[in-house]
Amino acid sequence: MRAGVIVAGGRSTRFGEQDKAVADLAGTPVVCRVADRLGQVVDELVVNCRPDQRGAIEEALRTVDPVPTVAEDPEPDRGPMAGLVTGLRAVDSEYAAAVACDMPFVDPGFLDYLFERAAGRDAAVPKPDEWVQPMQAVYRVEPTVAACTAALERGESRVVAPLATLEHVVVGPEGVTEHATPATFENLNTRAEFEAAAERLHGE
Repeated sequence: MRAGVIVAGGRSTRFGEQDKAVADLAGTPVVCRVADRLGQVVDELVVNCRPDQRGAIEEALRTVDPVPTVAEDPEPDRGPMAGLVTGLRAVDSEYAAAVACDMPFVDPGFLDYLFERAAGRDAAVPKPDEWVQPMQAVYRVEPTVAACTAALERGESRVVAPLATLEHVVVGPEGVTEHATPATFENLNTRAEFEAAAERLHGE
């Protein structure tokens, strides 16, 4: 069993008043585009969100297969690591891929490769350049929940903090280039970026 967790509880201040997670991207809510891609390589899907987002997100996801479970943050606005913990606690699999809700071009084949690399470890995390990408990675659920919870209790907010205590493999630039499309890590933060992405999608 493989799970997928989409973290969608951020406030997306650069996007404006509308909730970015359910914003239209070429006729489809962006969270659905992520769910459709992630759903190609997992058996169950969980979408983490704030309580005030739940209705809109459930409506946006009603056509997604497998039908996602929605996991509300018990304490909203604690950041993506807290959202990751909430999502991981709701899955029923040993391993889960975590993806931010604003990555509509996430590569299913690359996620499949990350699952393979994570086997027998606590995580497989890409590092396409000088920065790791913890919000497009695969985690073993139980140790990751424990590591994130401990990090939050220490006052850490960076999603990379738990990696210090997890037995993980880093997938470097060569592995990323071999197994991923260049756009897999692209995240959309502004309306201009949404418009540019929509033009690309319309052109496909």
